Amino acid sequence: MAIFEDRENRAETAFVMDAAKEFKSEAKRNKLLGEWAAALMGIEGDGVDKYALSVIIADMEEAGDDDVFRKLRKDLDDAGVDMSDAALREKMAECLHAARVEVYGLKA
Repeated sequence: MAIFEDRENRAETAFVMDAAKEFKSEAKRNKLLGEWAAALMGIEGDGVDKYALSVIIADMEEAGDDDVFRKLRKDLDDAGVDMSDAALREKMAECLHAARVEVYGLKA
C-alpha cells in the first residue's frame, strides 16, 4: 500500500506546484497588462507600478478573467483609448502566454 500512498503524495504535490505556477503566471500576466495599459493611458514613472498593482489586485475580485477585463475596459475607456473588446482579450491572452513562458520556463 505504501506504493499507492507515495504515488498519491507525488500527484498531490505536483498539483499544488502546478497551481502555484498558474497563480504566478496570472499575476505576471496582470503585471504585464498593467504596464501595457499604463503606457497606452500615458501613465509614467511610479504610476506605472501603482497601476500594474491595481490590475493584479483587481484579479482577486472573482474567479476568472472577467474582473481584470472589466477594470482594463473601464480604465481604457475613461482615458479615451480606442480599443475593441476582442483586441483587449487578445492582448490578455498574449500576456498570459508570455507569462507562462517565463514562469514555466517554456520556449516562446
